[in-house]
Amino acid sequence: MKKKMLTKNAFYAQSGGVTAVINASACGVIETAKKHKTKIAKVYAGKNGILGALSENLIDTSLESDKEIAALLYTPGGAFGSARYKLKGFEENQREYQRLIKVFKAHNIGYFFYNGGGDSMDTALKVSQMGEKMNFPIISIGIPKTVDNDIAVTDSCPGFGSVAKYIAVSTHEASLDVLSMAETSTKVFILEVMGRHAGWIAAASGLIAKKQNDPPHMILFPEVPFDQKDFLSHVKKNVQRNGFCVIVASEGARYKNGKFLADAGTKDSFGHKQLGGVAPVLAQTIKKELGYKFHYAIADYLQRSARHLASQTDLDQAYAVGEAAVEMAIDGKKSLMITIQRLSDSPYKWSIGSVDLSKVANNEKKMPKSFIKKSGYGITNSCRKYLAPLIEGEAYPNYENGLPRYTTLKNNLVPKRLKTKFVV
Repeated sequence: MKKKMLTKNAFYAQSGGVTAVINASACGVIETAKKHKTKIAKVYAGKNGILGALSENLIDTSLESDKEIAALLYTPGGAFGSARYKLKGFEENQREYQRLIKVFKAHNIGYFFYNGGGDSMDTALKVSQMGEKMNFPIISIGIPKTVDNDIAVTDSCPGFGSVAKYIAVSTHEASLDVLSMAETSTKVFILEVMGRHAGWIAAASGLIAKKQNDPPHMILFPEVPFDQKDFLSHVKKNVQRNGFCVIVASEGARYKNGKFLADAGTKDSFGHKQLGGVAPVLAQTIKKELGYKFHYAIADYLQRSARHLASQTDLDQAYAVGEAAVEMAIDGKKSLMITIQRLSDSPYKWSIGSVDLSKVANNEKKMPKSFIKKSGYGITNSCRKYLAPLIEGEAYPNYENGLPRYTTLKNNLVPKRLKTKFVV
C-alpha cells in the first residue's frame, strides 16, 4: 500500500525594516495557504521574524479570524514583529541554521516563507541547504520586500511604490509651503529620505517636476559622489533664479572616497554603517557657506509606514508575491525568490516570475546612470517612465471616527516542543 504523504505546516517570517504593505504579503500567504489545506495544515508566523524560529516562539495564524487576516491588507508595520538579525556565517558557524531545522522538524514545518530583502534571501537559501544536509528537506521561498527597491532581478520591490508615492506627495506639498514663504523666510528646504546605497526613493521626488526649474531643484543620490563646491554652487543658482531651493537627499549620500556625509561611526546588526542624518549636515553647510535660512525634515519611519497614502500598484504586487510563494511551494518548487516582471510601461503591465535564490542573495540593484541627469541632481525621462506606474492608484484603508482602522492580531503562540532553549 502506498504511504500517504503527510500534510506539512508552513513558517512565515518578516525581516528587517517593515513597509506600508508587508502585511499584504502576509495576507497573501495565509489566505492562499487556507485554500490548500491538504498540503499546508497551518501557517505559523515567527514572533519578531527569524528570532521567533530560533526561540521557538511560533504564532498560530489559524486562530485569527478571516476578517482580521483580511484587514492585514490595510495595516502598516509588521503584524507579527520583525527583526534586524543576521544569522552567523554558514560555513564557520552552522549552529543557528541547525536550530532552525530542529524547530521546523519539531513542528512538522515543511515550507519556509521569508519576507525580506537581500540578506533575507541569503538566509532562505542557506536554510534550504541545511535542511538537505540534515535530511529534513525544506521548501524555501523568498518573498521580496524593501522600501529601498534595491533587490536584484525583480523589476520592482513591494514596499517601494508606496514610499515613493509618499515622498513625491510630501515633497510637492512642502515645496508649495516653502514657495509661499520664501520672500521673507526659508530659502532652502531639505528632505532626507531612506536609501543607503541606492537612490530610488529620492528619485521618486522628481516625479512632481512638470517643467524646468520646478522643485525638487536638487536630488542627492548615493550613486553620485558628493562635491561640496559644486553642490553649493547649484544651491546658490537655484535660490537666485527661483527664490528658493528644495533639496531631496538620500541618507546614503557620500563623498568620492566612499565616506557617508552622515557617518555616525557605528554599525547596525547587519554590519551596515549607522547613518546619523544627512539633512542637518547639509543644512549647516549651506548656512555656514551661503548664509541662507533653512528648514529640514527627516522622513524616517513616516515614509515607510504611511499606509494612508499607499499605492494600489504596490498593494497588488505585495499580495501577489505572497500568494505566488504558496502556489509555487505546493507545486514543489524551492530555493526561489518571487519576482515582479514588467511587461510594458504604458499601459503598465506586469506578471509574476521567479529566480534562483543564489542569484539574489546579497546583491544590490542601484540606480542606472541612464536614470540620472548629467548634472547629477535630477532624474531623466527614462527614470520617470520606470517610476510613474509604481505609485499609481490609491489604496485607502477603511476609516473609523476620522482615523484609519488598523488591525492588531491576537498572535497566540504554539506550545513549545523542544526542551533546549536557544540563546540569541
